[in-house]
Amino acid sequence: MFALRPSNRKRNVWAVSLLDVQPTDRVLEIGFGPGLAIAEFAGLVTRGHVFGIDHSQAMVRQAARRNAAAIRAHRVHLTCASVERLPSFGEPLDAILAVNSVGFWPDPVERLRELRRLLRPAGRIALVSQPRCPGATRDTTVRAAQELQDMLTQAGFTHLRVETLELDPPVACVLANNPTGMQSPAI
Repeated sequence: MFALRPSNRKRNVWAVSLLDVQPTDRVLEIGFGPGLAIAEFAGLVTRGHVFGIDHSQAMVRQAARRNAAAIRAHRVHLTCASVERLPSFGEPLDAILAVNSVGFWPDPVERLRELRRLLRPAGRIALVSQPRCPGATRDTTVRAAQELQDMLTQAGFTHLRVETLELDPPVACVLANNPTGMQSPAI
C-alpha cells in the first residue's frame, strides 16, 4: 500500500534529491519501508553503497524485491534492525535519510548523536516529516519541522535548513551537516 500511494513516492524522490547524493557516496536510510528511497539512492550511487535498516522483516522482504538487482550487485545492503541497535557500516557515511520515523525512536536526540558519529565530517542528514494525524495542516508541519530542528541542534548538527514539499498536508525536510572535523570514532 505505501509503495503505491503517489504522495509517498513523490515525498521519497524529493527527499533523496535534497541530499545531493554522489555516485561514490555511502548512504543510510533508516526505516526504509517498501524501499522507494532506497531505489532512488541505488540509481544515483553507482560506485558507493546504499545501506538500509528497518525494524519490520516484511518491509525488508518487500524492499529487497524492489531492489533485487542492486542487492545482487552488492551496492544495496538491507538489514532488519532498529535505530537503537545499529549494525556496523564500516567506513563513515556521507548521507543519512529518515522519513516519518524519528517520532518512533526512543530518545531521538541520543539516536541522532549516534548517527552523527557515523557520518564523515560535513556529512549530511535529512529528517522528513509529513504529519499524518487527523486534521494535520501547514501549522502541524511547521511545528514538526521545528521539533526536528531542535533535536538536530541538540545532537550537535549544524547548517540546518528546512525545505517544504506542497502536499496535503505539506512535507517538511530538515537538512543538517555534521560539523567539519567533528566526527567521533564509529560506534
